[in-house]
Amino acid sequence: MSVSPEVAGRTFPETPPYDVSRAKIREFATAIGAEPADETPMTFPVVVGFDALQRFMTDPDVGISLHRVVHGDQRFVQTRPVRAGDVLTAELTVESLRQGAGTDIIGTRTEIRTTDGEHVATSYATLVHRGAEPAE
Repeated sequence: MSVSPEVAGRTFPETPPYDVSRAKIREFATAIGAEPADETPMTFPVVVGFDALQRFMTDPDVGISLHRVVHGDQRFVQTRPVRAGDVLTAELTVESLRQGAGTDIIGTRTEIRTTDGEHVATSYATLVHRGAEPAE
């Protein structure tokens, strides 16, 4: 099954608020081998952004089979560091969808903001989704 072409340009609902605590920063830093601090490592927004990405991929109207997805690329543009005490949400938009040879290449942009609306980071991801094998 291919991803519905109608998802191109679509923005998905914002994630629930995520409370950034010192404990969560410490866990993340430990997981990536960094020293814990009050400010997070630059890649910390993936914690919130992945929630938006997962909600997108499991939306029944999108048509993704999770076992057929490969994460092709990820990058962040940070406005400011994430800090303990921030409460963040993420909103994902499908920026592009190319289809060919049974494969969907999906480009997403996720805006990560505080619940007060302050922009913190933008996460860009590329997903490669293989369609179902043809029946013999």
